[in-house]
Amino acid sequence: MTSQETEIFKSKVTLYVFACWILAAFGGLMFGYDVGISGGVTGMDDFLIKFFPNVHERKLHAAESNFCKYDDQMLQLFTSSLYLAALVSSFFASKACTVLGRKPTILMASAFFVAGAIVSAAANVNWVLILGRILFGTGIGFGNEAVPLFLTEIAPIQHRGAVNILFQLFVTIGIFIANLVNYGTGKIHPHGWRISLGLAAVPGLILFIGSIVITETPPSLIERGKEEQGKAALKKIRGVEDVDAEYHQIVAACEQGRQVKQPFKKLFKRSMFPALFISNIIQVFQQFTGINAIMFYAPVLFQTLGFGSDASLLSSVITGLVNVGATFVSIYLVDKVGRRKLLLQASVQMLVSMVAIGAILLVHLGDTGTLDRVWAAVVVILVCTFVMSFAWSWGPMGWLIPSEIYPIETRTAGFALAVSTNMIFTFVIAQAFLSMLCHLKAYIFFFFAGWILLMGLFALLLLPETKGVPIDLVEERLWRQHPVWKRFFKNEEKPTA
Repeated sequence: MTSQETEIFKSKVTLYVFACWILAAFGGLMFGYDVGISGGVTGMDDFLIKFFPNVHERKLHAAESNFCKYDDQMLQLFTSSLYLAALVSSFFASKACTVLGRKPTILMASAFFVAGAIVSAAANVNWVLILGRILFGTGIGFGNEAVPLFLTEIAPIQHRGAVNILFQLFVTIGIFIANLVNYGTGKIHPHGWRISLGLAAVPGLILFIGSIVITETPPSLIERGKEEQGKAALKKIRGVEDVDAEYHQIVAACEQGRQVKQPFKKLFKRSMFPALFISNIIQVFQQFTGINAIMFYAPVLFQTLGFGSDASLLSSVITGLVNVGATFVSIYLVDKVGRRKLLLQASVQMLVSMVAIGAILLVHLGDTGTLDRVWAAVVVILVCTFVMSFAWSWGPMGWLIPSEIYPIETRTAGFALAVSTNMIFTFVIAQAFLSMLCHLKAYIFFFFAGWILLMGLFALLLLPETKGVPIDLVEERLWRQHPVWKRFFKNEEKPTA
């Protein structure tokens, strides 16, 4: 069988498979809700008075530096502890994905997340609050490992990019919903923050129910020796009876995968370096765009710029809505124009936005005082153009590309490493941003702009286009054809298709 013959297999988008895509994507909504809720809660006076009274006192002092009001390591730990838990749990999630399958791993993700919502909403002391964050993080570690893999493996090749981006779309919807919730609960005293944190149980419960309804992926079933169940699942998700060609390709890939007893060890072989490097460096770049600094702390950031509490929450609702809308652009374009072009275009737009924000704050916002209303509005617009470009590029591609560039024998291990890298650098940004804002002031935006320039060069020179490449033929079709990466295969036998 030639690679060309395996490009497109017969399939129909049935109501059942569409439901599987949507239900699984609620794993992204869980993640997004937590990203959005954290920043809003940390800006609520009732929350600060109960858990971080020193921060609240500092916030009340008008003479305090605009850029240092929220510089508190414990407050940052409230947000960032989740990502340490997600980092550790992603390795357990990788093992669960391999041994138990994608479906049970998604179920476990939802259970941890619901537990986190209950504990967080009931917290009365800091350590219980942090415990809730750890449970949230464990759920996110399991969900961020299993859901993108599930979506990639269940999608027909011609729609793979769009289906995988459903994860990122639901992340953005989660952020937007969280911003709306915070805007409402911020007016409920003194327990509005409890409602915000407790409502995280809703997407967790939907995912829990969804994890019972969805099918297991054919590659996961076949990989675990359940060939007949795998073929039946393939027929079910493709909506056709004639699935022999795709089934045999998956079986062949799984047979090759079974020869690998230590997938994490194989990840560090020379031939794995291109996939390993790209899947992990893209996680670093995704975080060093500065997006999570903006999304975590949008209400705090807008208050720092001189917006009132209500106005700052409303501004973050606006950016959240832009985030959702722009992700639809990615769903429409990713399988038409490809991954690489979206990344390159967005790098330019993000660079211009970051430099402009930094320049405005440098000139017009001092340590005290507020921005002029016109300049404040311009900053909101620039934040929106930045969020917009991220939402159709580095956001979804950070999850899509790593899920489609590994062979099956190292796919769960490689993706787990990518998830853990994402969590490490998300933790770094979450823990350091408010301190960086205090010390670098407006220059923090130039710091992120420098990284965005580097990202654009990476996409231009080192990133191959994965659009339309079967995930079981990535070595032959991507790495061996790329002018830089092909040198890693010079002394290795070419695989048979």
